Amino acid sequence: MLSEQSAATVRATLPAVGAAIDEITTRFYDGLFTAHPELLRDLFNRGNQAARTQQRALAGSIAAFATHLVDRPDERPDAMLSRIAHKHASLGVLPDQYQVVHKHLFEAIVEVLGEAVTPEVAAAWDEVYWLMANALIAVEKRLYEEQGAHEWRAWEVVERIEETADVATFRIRPADGRPVPAFRAGQYVSVQVELADGAHQIRQYSLSAAPGAGARQITVKRVAAVAAEGADGAEAPAGEVSNHLHATVREGDVLRVSAPFGDLVLEDADAPLLLASAGIGVTPIAAMLGHLAETGHKGAVTVVHADRSPATHALRAAQEAAVAALPDASLHLWYEADAPEGARAGLVDLAESGKSGESGELKGSGGITVAPGTRAYLCGPLPFMRAVRSQLLGLGVPAADIHYEVFGPDLWLAQD
Repeated sequence: MLSEQSAATVRATLPAVGAAIDEITTRFYDGLFTAHPELLRDLFNRGNQAARTQQRALAGSIAAFATHLVDRPDERPDAMLSRIAHKHASLGVLPDQYQVVHKHLFEAIVEVLGEAVTPEVAAAWDEVYWLMANALIAVEKRLYEEQGAHEWRAWEVVERIEETADVATFRIRPADGRPVPAFRAGQYVSVQVELADGAHQIRQYSLSAAPGAGARQITVKRVAAVAAEGADGAEAPAGEVSNHLHATVREGDVLRVSAPFGDLVLEDADAPLLLASAGIGVTPIAAMLGHLAETGHKGAVTVVHADRSPATHALRAAQEAAVAALPDASLHLWYEADAPEGARAGLVDLAESGKSGESGELKGSGGITVAPGTRAYLCGPLPFMRAVRSQLLGLGVPAADIHYEVFGPDLWLAQD
């Protein structure tokens, strides 16, 4: 909880800090990578830095956390903290690194705001930082304890499956023969690769098959290499790790893979579910759907997927097989082009609110029914998730029952 004195100072200075937060985070990363170039080379996503999406995500999280402290002092934004902590744990972030971040972040704040950063202001925002940092350190410590500390393990690629022209599935098993750590449907692993320039870049990929499916698998989409000016003055193309996997990794190759992390996971209950995905966002949803089929989920399951066309729809066969195996499941498809019979053309539209029947079920367009007590899980591009979330709220699904996963920096907060 923020002290009363600091709360008053943060409330008074939040507009000024908020107005300058984008410049502060940009200067922070520039200073951090100048002092520690190894962090950009071997820890941070160079593509996100080049596109400045990581800066926007950091700005959004800081502003959201500070606003939460002053508006709801008796609560903690656990959902936001959990999402960040899982990502940090998958990268192997350590407590000492928060001291490094603190140094360069506050140097950037002073550089941007100048004389406005009085000792009182500095002390108040220092308190905000350490409340957030210590909360993250505590969650990450628990995650490391659950996984037996962070380590990179060698996993052998036992099969490569070409799902579409731009999507490949890599089935992997531990090369060292040790037991496989458990995971929950919806979680991801980090994959570290050495690129041509010697950098050891890390990316997260959802485990795209159910926990009981045998060999683990990740499903990776090739990303168009759009070069941009990186924070270190060098060009850093987007999708460099995904494209490296597509170009070089074949059966028999070995990958460095982390333990599973991620907090978008199914609760083990027979509540009605709605699983909505778009594009490569199908990967965690496919694992969830497979898990439901394996465990004999009794409740209603509504599966919604959107894609550019049937030719770009990865893991469709797995979705169809799982839906067929469930006693009360339906699959609803939207394609922007070449929609076949039984699918819908255009963008997902669930909106058409209104109650129908004595059970209180909510009817959406196209015959989709949202049963009372439905929990929804979303994954895909941010505009897709925002639109579907808005439609579900219109159909009466409580905000607390709508969960989402963002691939890459979480820009949801940055755009609110």
